[in-house]
Amino acid sequence: MSTKEINIKDYQLHEGDTGSAPYQVALLTQRIHHLTEHLIANKKDFSSRRGLLTMVSRRRKLLDFIKNGSEEKYQQVIQGLGLRH
Repeated sequence: MSTKEINIKDYQLHEGDTGSAPYQVALLTQRIHHLTEHLIANKKDFSSRRGLLTMVSRRRKLLDFIKNGSEEKYQQVIQGLGLRH
């Protein structure tokens, strides 16, 4: 797992943007990385594991939404976040 920091400001469409799909995907990815590290240390934290699966599902739906709109934007987001090696 990569430990690089995600600069979520790179995914904003304009200043103060918090609702666009690429921004939300970047934010969810950051939270997923953080929660994954937590679960490595706390293997029996099943409620956090359920939250992690919910976040992964939400990110997948947002990525599908981006892909349906623009394949080029989808590829930019995937490569920028380091998903789908």
